[in-house]
Amino acid sequence: MSGTSRAATAALLSAFAALALTSSPAAAEEIPSALGIACSPGPDGVQRCEGSIDTRVPSWDGVPLDVNLAFPPAARRGPHPLIVYLHGWGGNKDQVGVDVDELAEQGYAVMAYSARGFGDSCGSEVSRTASGCARGWIHLADARFEARDTQHLAGLLVDEGLVEPGIGVTGDSYGGGQSLILATLKDRVMRPNGKLTPWRSPGGTPMRIAAAAPRIGWSDLSYSLVPNGGTLDFRSRNPYRMPAGVAKDSYLDTLFLLGGVSGFYAPPGEDPDANIPEQFDLIQAGEPYDSNPALRRLLARTNRFHSAYYLEQGVPRRERARPAPFLIYNAWTDDLFPADEAIRYAKLVRVRHPGAKVSLFFADGFGHPRAQFVATPGLEEASDAVFARHLLGDRSAPRLPVVQTYTQGCDAPEAGPFTSRNWRKQHPGQVSFTTREAKTLTSEGGDQATADAVNPIAGAGSCRTVNAGDDPGAATYRLPAAAGAGYTLMGSPTVIAHLTTSGEFPQIAARLWDVAPDGSQTLVTRAIYRPTEKRTQVFQLHPNGWRFEAGHVPKLELLGRDAPYARPSNGPGFRVDVSRLRLELPVRERPGGAIGRYSPPK
Repeated sequence: MSGTSRAATAALLSAFAALALTSSPAAAEEIPSALGIACSPGPDGVQRCEGSIDTRVPSWDGVPLDVNLAFPPAARRGPHPLIVYLHGWGGNKDQVGVDVDELAEQGYAVMAYSARGFGDSCGSEVSRTASGCARGWIHLADARFEARDTQHLAGLLVDEGLVEPGIGVTGDSYGGGQSLILATLKDRVMRPNGKLTPWRSPGGTPMRIAAAAPRIGWSDLSYSLVPNGGTLDFRSRNPYRMPAGVAKDSYLDTLFLLGGVSGFYAPPGEDPDANIPEQFDLIQAGEPYDSNPALRRLLARTNRFHSAYYLEQGVPRRERARPAPFLIYNAWTDDLFPADEAIRYAKLVRVRHPGAKVSLFFADGFGHPRAQFVATPGLEEASDAVFARHLLGDRSAPRLPVVQTYTQGCDAPEAGPFTSRNWRKQHPGQVSFTTREAKTLTSEGGDQATADAVNPIAGAGSCRTVNAGDDPGAATYRLPAAAGAGYTLMGSPTVIAHLTTSGEFPQIAARLWDVAPDGSQTLVTRAIYRPTEKRTQVFQLHPNGWRFEAGHVPKLELLGRDAPYARPSNGPGFRVDVSRLRLELPVRERPGGAIGRYSPPK
């Protein structure tokens, strides 16, 4: 890694951390402590209990966890509904993505703690002197460890009479993935052997997640980090199947570095299930993946213990549980955890549990790069509503739509909100493009300057423009310019094509651009696809909400390489011949003129 790359990466490391909390309980009088942490009222009356290394709380297996708490003013009687905030990768309890005081004033107790292996929960060197930290390393959002830590701490607060047994949970990124896992577990605990058992507090009180608001997290960790292009948003089930995908290299490098700097990885040989350095090396070695038994074991473990999508896999139908009511938010231009992560999970839930309370929220605001890290209109209000309704019991809180979207804003402000009762209703129309022209792409890829410009790490954000000239290393397809009032992409662009491959380990990097009349282009969305042996293949680019104004040209680009974002193939010299290509753009506009009726591929 060059000095420039190191500097750019270091400047962005902090963007992956998230946030935390403060204070303590009430029952008409001040309470001096909670979980053994001293509490004191602030100037606003909110009671704050700020933990330290000396007041850490042993988890279910003895790992000491550093906790902050906040409770409503003492005049409000408890027990209180509890919201747990879970921080992002590399973060700690003092990095909070919610307004703790405001939540406490509304009547909630709030808890934030440093996840095991981060902060002073055995992450920092100074915190690791405690005997409980001997095995206090990161387990990478494992339902048996990190999720159970949250369940254990909440149960202790219930046993102290400070909070109600119906819990709310939220968090960003690493905390978002854990929040979705907890919502899926709902009233169950996953034991170290993977068995699901009823969730009880240490004192025996039945517990449950009553509402969840995961933000910018994942539902399938393997797919989000090493995608193969197998997720299709018109299909109700989208499990990760072989072939193994292509690693999001620039993200994985940065995340691994951040975890090593700010956290505690298991020492070599200590814990095969949590040996993150070994797992990183396994992925970074590249192909062949499919014939590698160690890679297959890693995929199976990641699915079983680290991904909400698979937690009920293998569970008898009669033992499955409807997840807690949830609101999932993902940013359109988040190239780490894009909107597919929420759509995949929601479609499975609605098939398995038709009555589940599901709400999806998509916009281009707060998220991982390329997203802009800016305020997302309506998101905080939606989160407030899901907790008010299901934790406070406020029936006047608005019911959330199943899907709520805003367009990506660059030169024009965001449009929306657009609401619908399912994902399909977001795009009644489609713009279609078909060509029989044969084109070829190879492992050499295209222009490196363009790839660098749209690399999420050290790139220039979701509205970066580059020259719109066709790349000689790409198979390029230009659609007719948008006419009349233009149209609004709202969904996942779909590619259907005949693909013939030669050479080892082929991959396709797909990019959809908006080419402006001035000769510049903006990246609308992208995807990575691992071709199979089938002749006619279907894959999708990540969804977005994007306005193609009149005179603007949608341009599809297919390449064999997109480094540094995607890991280059170990099969130099591969070739992919593309013919009979069809591109379908799902749009908000209703059928009429050049816009046809939306129809997913058969």
